[in-house]
Amino acid sequence: MKKKSDNLEDYLALDKQFCFALYSASLAMTKTYKPLLDELGLTYPQYLVMLVLWKQDNILVKEIGEALFLDSGTLTPLLKRLEAAQFISRQRDVDDERQVRIQLSQHGRKLKQQAEKIPRQILCASGQDANQLSALRSDLQQLRDALRRNLEE
Repeated sequence: MKKKSDNLEDYLALDKQFCFALYSASLAMTKTYKPLLDELGLTYPQYLVMLVLWKQDNILVKEIGEALFLDSGTLTPLLKRLEAAQFISRQRDVDDERQVRIQLSQHGRKLKQQAEKIPRQILCASGQDANQLSALRSDLQQLRDALRRNLEE
């Protein structure tokens, strides 16, 4: 017969932790992206910003932050590095000087063509098919949303 402490130890085993599976998968994913993004001269967080801008250019820092769940304190240094690399420009918004508007540069627009191969390379590296990854992404988005709602309560 098992003792209660044995069950507790099972629950606390690292390989039983959902959070660790998610964390270690995230690390592996980021490492998989690294050589692909190195070719573009981007870090993973910079790539995420560029994805937002390739979908909708000329937006406020606040809007990028909302899309990526990041605050301006995290985004500002990232955006400065993207500007220094000449992928974007940052300008005060004409309607509200407190806001900063981000625009893709010509170089940043051209980079999109090089980046278009990355999703297929990640799909191949994952060993999954598109439907499996789509279902997993949907499940993770639902989890993220539930956790965020819980934090807001």
